[in-house]
Amino acid sequence: MTPLPSLAQAAPAPSSEAELDALLSRPGFGVGGALDALGGDLLLLGAGGKIGPTMARMARAALDAEGSSAEVIAVSRWSDPETRRLLEADGIRTVSADLADPSVYATLPDAAGLYYLAAMKFGTVGAEHRTWWSNAAIPALVADRYRGVPSMVYSTGNVYGLRPLAAGGSNETDETSPVGEYAQSCLGRERLFGYAAAEWGTPTTIFRLNYACELRYGVIADIAATIAAGDPVDVTMPAVNVAWQGDISSWALRSIELGSSPARILNATGPETVPVRTIATLLAERMGREVVFSGEEAADALLSDASECFELYGYPTVSLRTLIGWVAEWVGSGHRQLGKATKFQQRAGAY
Repeated sequence: MTPLPSLAQAAPAPSSEAELDALLSRPGFGVGGALDALGGDLLLLGAGGKIGPTMARMARAALDAEGSSAEVIAVSRWSDPETRRLLEADGIRTVSADLADPSVYATLPDAAGLYYLAAMKFGTVGAEHRTWWSNAAIPALVADRYRGVPSMVYSTGNVYGLRPLAAGGSNETDETSPVGEYAQSCLGRERLFGYAAAEWGTPTTIFRLNYACELRYGVIADIAATIAAGDPVDVTMPAVNVAWQGDISSWALRSIELGSSPARILNATGPETVPVRTIATLLAERMGREVVFSGEEAADALLSDASECFELYGYPTVSLRTLIGWVAEWVGSGHRQLGKATKFQQRAGAY
């Protein structure tokens, strides 16, 4: 098979949410083969969030291209009924379930491959008990229900902690050092799925993400919205790694093929360590706006090294500057935002 061309070369900036979702759902090279090799239905738990819907569509499109009749099953509480309706219209089977309720697990469908997307990040301060139940107790319930089923588990680069800028990003062999209860609970999630891998032989991939960006959500959209509002951009967190969400979803779907016992860890992000000040300056230029900065750059940041991912799956199909340009056009035109700030500026781990 010939690798797909870069999206930056293949498509202009999306001008509507339908176009945006279509781009985000476009399968990357090798996705269909990895999914078809599982030999059965795919189950996405926590599929109603920011990444789940387009990831489910991508899986469906990739399987269709392989001629596979395997189902893609998306499980969520579905607080947004329209999202559920649209997924079903695209051939995805949806199941309504509250994963926090232990009684639901006996009713969940079997699958040949499991993608675990459920998590709690925002609103964790003051709700630490719910944070730990969501990020550590639910994984134990899931891991027990799906013993032996190849599993891809979303995690976060927050488990590494802050790194000196001069040292570069954390790689998969670095020690974890989570700051705050959100990151600590995420490490708990990893440890519980890691137990299933080691003790029950469940082939598992831990997918540490940091950060996925699209035009309605993400670090770049956060900064663009700040500029559009005329507010100062905080540069206390001096630099970030970012990548197009479509690439992140392609890598995540493919990474189930890496599942092993003990669990395999894979970092996922963009290749650049890009200063927040640079992102803001480029956005402001393209939006025709002034930008004002606040704070003083620290000497460390939350950074990840995803070179292993690039060696396996190639570099992002959307370049950093293309993504910045798309976001500038989207936000500058007043298109809808999801209203879920990443809080990437947070250095104390309180979300």
